[in-house]
Amino acid sequence: MTSAQQRAALQSQIWKIANEVRGAVDGWDFKQYVLGALFYRFISENFTSHMEGDDESIQYAKLTDKNITPAIKEDAIKTKGYFIYPSQLFANIVAEADKNENLNTELAAIFKAIEASAIGYPSEDDIKGLFADFDTTSNRLGNTVKDKNSRLSAVLRGVAGLDFGDFHGSQIDLFGDAYEFLISNYAANAGKSGGEFFTPQHVSKLIARLAMHKQTSVNKIYDPACGSGSLLLQAKKHFDEHIIEEGFFGQEINHTTYNLARMNMFLHNINYDKFNIQLGNTLTDPHFGKEKPFDAIVSNPPYSINWIGSDDPTLINDERFAPAGVLAPKSKADFAFVLHALSYLSSKGRAAIVCFPGIFYRGGAEQKIRQYLVDHNFIETVISLAPNLFYGTTIAVNILVLSKHKNDTTTQFIDASGLFKKETNNNILTEEHIEQMMQVFDNKADLPHFAKSVQNEKIAENDYNLSVSNYVETKDNREVIDITKLNAEIKTTVAKNDQLRAEIDVIVAEIEG
Repeated sequence: MTSAQQRAALQSQIWKIANEVRGAVDGWDFKQYVLGALFYRFISENFTSHMEGDDESIQYAKLTDKNITPAIKEDAIKTKGYFIYPSQLFANIVAEADKNENLNTELAAIFKAIEASAIGYPSEDDIKGLFADFDTTSNRLGNTVKDKNSRLSAVLRGVAGLDFGDFHGSQIDLFGDAYEFLISNYAANAGKSGGEFFTPQHVSKLIARLAMHKQTSVNKIYDPACGSGSLLLQAKKHFDEHIIEEGFFGQEINHTTYNLARMNMFLHNINYDKFNIQLGNTLTDPHFGKEKPFDAIVSNPPYSINWIGSDDPTLINDERFAPAGVLAPKSKADFAFVLHALSYLSSKGRAAIVCFPGIFYRGGAEQKIRQYLVDHNFIETVISLAPNLFYGTTIAVNILVLSKHKNDTTTQFIDASGLFKKETNNNILTEEHIEQMMQVFDNKADLPHFAKSVQNEKIAENDYNLSVSNYVETKDNREVIDITKLNAEIKTTVAKNDQLRAEIDVIVAEIEG
């Protein structure tokens, strides 16, 4: 079986478990249990692999907890960031799950113990609350303890039955891919509420490539609205690990999604000391001020959400927003995220940000912010994408690429709205589509109906309108009509009609006569 076939078979198994086991529980609510069980299995097997250290004589799962000395435990926590006793391992719990009348409370105690193992160590904040959404006592699992245990057992057995092969080798990628498959499917089926925190892999790939283009190494990569971490993980997936020297940084406002992002890092084998995901409102309570600047920034912030804006008089003096001289509108925070990213960007780096198209042509404060960005030559490229690429919205969004190291005073516009492939309910970008965009982004060539570089002076004359359609002429796919030929055909048709009418008049006259 090829890796692609193995992945497809695995994903089919996972989705079957997710649907069969949940019963009457809403799929969006139930996702936490499938994702949580997958994560529990992964960290158990990852930890077991670490403790055995390729020594076939050691079988960690068969040891008793008494075999673990304080020194062994401390050393493991310093390396892995957490500790799991043999009795707490996924394999040992699932083996007795059907007969365990205390399964739900026992799991809750295990998850609490794993999180508590990191207290007092550098990994404490990265481990704290990881299992918070895997609530084994919730009534969503059933009204009685027996019902809860039955469903939990079914989830654990289902996840245990997934064939990841040997832990070493491809298993890490399969775990991570399985996790992202589940998140993306739940997002697709949940509509807007689910799609908000997940950027499809094909779009993530384009954004990561734009942000890291021609950078042989970056100090670190940052997403100010990281959701489940899919954008950050694309950067890892498509570039050698050593290129990102200090790791992955992100902030997320939703607590459940924040936990998903941290789990996602572990599942893609990014150790606790190589990522820093923080919880909070990026616009009003930003983290990582001491860690900036960042050489690569990727983001798909929420579109046109409300924020406090001018109701907080201190924000106009915030170093992120003050240079523009105006705050983003209170009902449309889009440019607040853009200015935040620009403030955190290094002099050698790039930021690639998914944006709602309205911010590129509306007046008022948004026009003044566009003026600041253009006059200071921070905008490298604006790309218009095809519609229906994201879960839960059919909007044709744009990607804004910011740079502080441009060597000319032009802004590039790319009309990629025709690049897409129809697949199920959504459109996707293929490798060829992404490559086509990256080539023209790299060479900055003008291509009819696709790309054009425009002097910033001309943009200023156009009231700082940054809509791609204002600068890249849309190809006219209408049929070219030969007017002379058309007139001749009309003349012939009219003559025929006149002749036919005359003949009809003769027939009518004969009948009436």
